[in-house]
Amino acid sequence: MKIGYGEPFVGKAGKLMDKAFIGLGIKREEVYIANIVKCRPPQNRNPENDEAQACMDFLRSQVMLVKPKIIVLLGSVALKNILGKDYGITASRGKWFENKGILYMPTWHPAALLRDETKKIDFWKDLKEVLARLEIVNSM
Repeated sequence: MKIGYGEPFVGKAGKLMDKAFIGLGIKREEVYIANIVKCRPPQNRNPENDEAQACMDFLRSQVMLVKPKIIVLLGSVALKNILGKDYGITASRGKWFENKGILYMPTWHPAALLRDETKKIDFWKDLKEVLARLEIVNSM
């Protein structure tokens, strides 16, 4: 995978995500990854509201086609654009939210783990919780 070729989570954050998948026994091909915006903002900054809103119909279509039972919201940008601006990642991470039959688990973005390694424990717990809930949902 090369940066800039339409692959999500490449670079250092992507490598960290890949390590998490391996540790959880998940193949990257078993996970559908979608971004809020469909092109990288300049200097890889967080997308502005108008940029995110311009891509939301496409993201909604992706969700409708994939029909996920659980969506993991990686970081504040995903959380605020999916669940609403009133949500903060620090207060929301590790908690389940439900909307229109889909379960959401907000957690730290892998890039945040690169800046603060203490967040790795929470991130790991959150992903383990997602796997446990997925087993329950899939058995129903």
